[in-house]
Amino acid sequence: MSRSIFALALLLISLPLAAATLEVNITNADGSAVPNAVVYAIPSHPIPTTRTVAAIDQINRTFVPHVLPVRVGTWVEFPNSDNVLHQVYSLSPAKRFQLPLYIGKPARPIQFDKPGVVAIGCNVHEQMSGFIVVLPTPYFGTAANGRLTMNTLGADDYIVHVWYEGMRKEPEPRHITLAADGTVSLAFVALK
Repeated sequence: MSRSIFALALLLISLPLAAATLEVNITNADGSAVPNAVVYAIPSHPIPTTRTVAAIDQINRTFVPHVLPVRVGTWVEFPNSDNVLHQVYSLSPAKRFQLPLYIGKPARPIQFDKPGVVAIGCNVHEQMSGFIVVLPTPYFGTAANGRLTMNTLGADDYIVHVWYEGMRKEPEPRHITLAADGTVSLAFVALK
């Protein structure tokens, strides 16, 4: 009897949960796509955090990716794939830091433990800039061409936000309800 219950429990745990889909389109007032926009959905039910590590590289004196969304608590590595010294820093309220001059990979990643937008730069190369968008949810993505499809969301109520470089005022967040195997499509217009 207990083996049967255990086997049934294993079967139920291994079944995939029905995923809902969120489709988002972000444009400027003229209809052109907003590049590198971050879309994030905050569920009504909290999701446990897990330790994750992300990376933002330095390639050809450019931060790659230019915009990196992460969840609060994520550790971020800053490898330097260039053959010149870089010194990554941020003066943003959400995370202030400065790495020493280096080539290769710094010894330790940095933890981003507060939500907010962290603008990063290089003290050696002033033209280098990037952003780490620290979010209170695991449900996010980058709409490189103004479009994003998220299909890992569970059935729940969500508040959907967008962030993009140069944003002065956030477009009105949207309250949505996603049903299992359902799809919701949203359109945001960037307010510059």
